[in-house]
Amino acid sequence: MSRILDFYRGGPDHRGRRLSEIIAWDAARLEHTHDYIQWLFPLPEPSAFQPSAPLLTPEDAAEFRRSPELQDRMRQALAAMLAFYGVNPPGPMPWLCAGDHNFLRLTRILRSLRLAGLETEAQDLLAHLQGLYRLYPATIDPTTFAFWRHAVTDPLPY
Repeated sequence: MSRILDFYRGGPDHRGRRLSEIIAWDAARLEHTHDYIQWLFPLPEPSAFQPSAPLLTPEDAAEFRRSPELQDRMRQALAAMLAFYGVNPPGPMPWLCAGDHNFLRLTRILRSLRLAGLETEAQDLLAHLQGLYRLYPATIDPTTFAFWRHAVTDPLPY
């Protein structure tokens, strides 16, 4: 079994942490820990920040698309991140400052959702981000929003 599928089925990541543990972290830990997002929202490409993180293979993506259980767990990960970002439930958004590393995380989340077959969730998140882009044009630059949009509209590799 792949490391990603094992993790999503309750196994540990490279530091022995489990999905259920990570999604229960407080905002400070989510903000200041930088090696979990690649596990929660895997992509086919290596991470520039965590090159040893496991990659999402075509087989992994197909299994996510087939498995309501895996998709539900990714929805749980998404819910934790949406709470962290102050999206749902609505709350403070301290991450919303120009050039914040969370902009990159959001691009990853959008694309990973799609690869897992969660198109509706990706579209909904993009719609929310578009609203923020309109409200905070001095904070979210057009290039950042273009990355988010492309994460949801570009063809997937598989």
